[in-house]
Amino acid sequence: MPKMKTHSGAKKRFRVTGSGKVMHQRARHVHKFQERSSQAARRLVNDKVVSGADEKKAKALLGR
Repeated sequence: MPKMKTHSGAKKRFRVTGSGKVMHQRARHVHKFQERSSQAARRLVNDKVVSGADEKKAKALLGR
């Protein structure tokens, strides 16, 4: 049986913590920071836990 391949798009967007939670980066935290206030940009820094409904799908794409 062939090896299971990790989904290329998913590995760029999600990460799994040591305890098994799936994290993702917040939307709008990539570029165009001159259009946001410093406060808004700071709020987007922290990664967020993926919702329970999407966690199973994300883990499957990551081969977990």
